[in-house]
Order: sequence, then C-alpha cells, then structure tokens
Amino acid sequence: MNARALAVSTTAGDLISLTKPRLSSLVLCTTAGGMYLSRGDLSAPKAFATLLATAGTVGAANALNCYLERESDRLMIRTRSRPLPSGRMDPQVALWFGISLAAVSLPALALAANWLTAGLGLLALLSYVFAYTPLKNRTWLSVLVGAVPGALPPLMGSTAVEGRVGPVGAVLFAILVLWQIPHFIAIALFRKQEYAAAGMRSLPIERGDELARVNLLAYVLALVPVTLWLYPMGAAGPLYLACASLLGAGFIALSLQGFLRQLGAAWARRVFAYSIVYLAALFAALWVDVGLL
Repeated sequence: MNARALAVSTTAGDLISLTKPRLSSLVLCTTAGGMYLSRGDLSAPKAFATLLATAGTVGAANALNCYLERESDRLMIRTRSRPLPSGRMDPQVALWFGISLAAVSLPALALAANWLTAGLGLLALLSYVFAYTPLKNRTWLSVLVGAVPGALPPLMGSTAVEGRVGPVGAVLFAILVLWQIPHFIAIALFRKQEYAAAGMRSLPIERGDELARVNLLAYVLALVPVTLWLYPMGAAGPLYLACASLLGAGFIALSLQGFLRQLGAAWARRVFAYSIVYLAALFAALWVDVGLL
C-alpha cells in the first residue's frame, strides 16, 4: 500500500471511529427491537433504510460529541488516542463530518419511516449534543438528561412501524432510560479518577460513592419490574418473562452486593460488564420469544 492509499485508509478509519461503532451497534439493536415488537406494515427495504438512517443520526451525534469533548478527551486514558485528542485529525473535519452526516440522515429517516421518527431522531441528536454533552462538566445530573437521547432509538423503531407513540414503544423507552443510569453510575465509579482529572462531574465525585451505590441499586430495582411489564401487555411471552426474571434477579443481586458490602471499583466494573450483557440478552430473548408467538 502506497503512502497516499495508507493516508486515505487512516482518515476513513478515523472518521468511522468518530461515530463510535460499538455504541452505535447496540443502539441499532434496540431500534430493530422496537421495530420487531411493534404492529404495523414496514417493508424490508424501508426497515433497512430506517436502520441505516438511524445509524447515521447516531453517528452524527457521536461525531459532534467527539468534537465538543476533544480537550477533555486528552486528559483521559481511554479517550486520549481518539483522532481529535491525539492530533491525527483537524477538529473542523470532525465538525463538518458530523453536520453533513446529520444533514443527510435526518431527511433520509423522514423518507424511509415518517416525520415523527425523524423528529425523535432530531430530538435525540440535539439533546445529546447540546444538553447532555455540555452538562457533563457541570453536574452529575447530566446522566439523567443523557438517558433521554439514549432511550429514544427503540421508540424510533416503534414509531417507524406504527406511525405513533404506542405502548410497546413507550415501555421500551422506559427500559432504556432506567437501564442507562446504573450503567453510567458504574462507569463513573470505576473511572472516578479519570473523570476528576478531565473535569467531568459525576455522582461519585459530587455526592460520594455511598450515594452512588444507593442510586445504582434503586434504579436497578425500578428497571426490573418495567422489563417484566411487556409480558402482561401481550408484547412478549413466557420465554421472555423467564429470561427477564433471571437476568433481573442477577442484576439486583450484583447491585445489592455492592451496596451491602460497600464495594468499590472492581465491583463497579463487574456491574458495567453485566449491564451490557443484561441488555443484549434481554433484547435477544425478546426477539426469540416474539418469533415463537
């Protein structure tokens, strides 16, 4: 590979990394779950186009987030090697990449699905970039604000199919809101020193680890019964109910262990890892179960 080709490949890879592919893939799974569980008529090509446009919208939000947080990213071990803090990319490139991606993806979302879904996508992008991102350096309450755009994708999947905010979409939205808070509290606990060095506010930094553990447990206790609600609604069957119950019991037990024993970073890292497995397994159970209904 010659130097020009290598440079193009590196730049393309850096642009893709701005969209945070691993995070975006999880978002797409929840969007697809919202589509799959909802009743309506959405052709396979339109469903694919909706997912592609949603990926573009999420990628745009992430790219703009990287642009705005490029200075604080230099101060954190896990982010300092990203294209902007490492100096590999001009910030203006990232800025216009994010703007261009949003300018293409949001109209595409309206065409592929409907204006309601595109409006929710716009709300997710604006609240993530212009509310959650700047609040991260001001107050730990940013996690509550950030939970909203993070929970909108499954609702967008549902509205793409139904053309309205239905009960299934609303419950999926609630699940994602409640899931995100213990997930991010866990990150804040085991990355407390990094957050402090970068000037980012979090519940452990502002109010202490003990209150953080209390909040983590409280939100997990609120989350589990909401996940079970899909069964009496008729949106899921007994297989999902069993899986959600077992997964929820494990989440509660792990959270309760940390609360009772006043555990620290190693426990918080386990909670973080379990939360990812929990959400993926929960939606996998939904997919399988609904397919059997």
